[in-house]
Amino acid sequence: MKKKDFLKTPINHIDIKKIDSTPIIEAMRQMSFTSRDTADAADILNRMIKDKGCTIFLTLAGSTSAGGCMQVYVDMVKHNMVDAIIATGASIVDMDFFEALGFKHYKGSYNANDSELRNCYIDRIYDTYIDEEELQVCDMTIREIADSLEPKPYSSREFIREMGKYLVKNSKKKDSLVQACYENNVPIFCPAFSDSSAGFGLVKHQWTHPDKHVSIDSVKDFLELTMIKMKAKTSGLFMIGGGVPKNFVQDTVICAEVLGKEVPMHKYAIQITVADPRDGACSSSTLKEASSWGKVETMYEKMVYAEATSVLPLIVSFVYHKGDWKKRKKYEWSKIYDRP
Repeated sequence: MKKKDFLKTPINHIDIKKIDSTPIIEAMRQMSFTSRDTADAADILNRMIKDKGCTIFLTLAGSTSAGGCMQVYVDMVKHNMVDAIIATGASIVDMDFFEALGFKHYKGSYNANDSELRNCYIDRIYDTYIDEEELQVCDMTIREIADSLEPKPYSSREFIREMGKYLVKNSKKKDSLVQACYENNVPIFCPAFSDSSAGFGLVKHQWTHPDKHVSIDSVKDFLELTMIKMKAKTSGLFMIGGGVPKNFVQDTVICAEVLGKEVPMHKYAIQITVADPRDGACSSSTLKEASSWGKVETMYEKMVYAEATSVLPLIVSFVYHKGDWKKRKKYEWSKIYDRP
């Protein structure tokens, strides 16, 4: 088989604006197990939206963006349902920025012959395919952006903002999360930014500019994210998967204390995950466990044990169609870093 035989059917991203999940969530509320947990999570997210002093953090880990949920996150930004994003580099670069450059993710099979895929230069994410040659274009676009910047350390937020600025003139896709965040002053943090397509582009940049080059300062990321927590009246977490993004945003409570600022624990927290907590993992901890560290309150918290693409659209569609986001304050936290 040739590459074109594999890359036939693009992934379509679900549009929560066109699908009203309210009746489904209301029915699930009367059920048990994951159904009731999903309804509870939808209620907690809507409670965050209605809380006038609440800053909402969205964390992204895993491949839900490539798997069809990319538009969900864009709509959350455009409709003022999220104030800051903490994500893996793959979610932001290999998936969102990649598609903004005009490329696609494609429907595939988890039973594919991976040796055959490799021969065709196709990368696989479970049942989803990516053209490796197109991904390398993404790598070199990151290098191009780095080459254009003043050589110095940047937080990932600062660099991703430059990516958004680049897309304003060069995007080939209407809706990009990076561009939507840039245009709505919603900061994006990738604490492990180089663990993605961006890493290859930045390595190439530093290789060709050994003496003066751009670098990513993850400590500056931590400080900048903690600055939001210190300025926010209260906060809520909507976490897809776990890993570094989840732990990074939870740790802002402790970081603020280290800086001599007493801040409240995150008041609201939702995590959608399939991880098992019994091995001490669960992508860092359950939310109740995080409370013992002084990170998350337990009055409004919910663990939803489900593969995220199956429940995330239902939760966000419910909140969108409730419409309380229309009356919500727009925080535009990116502006706090602008110099006078």
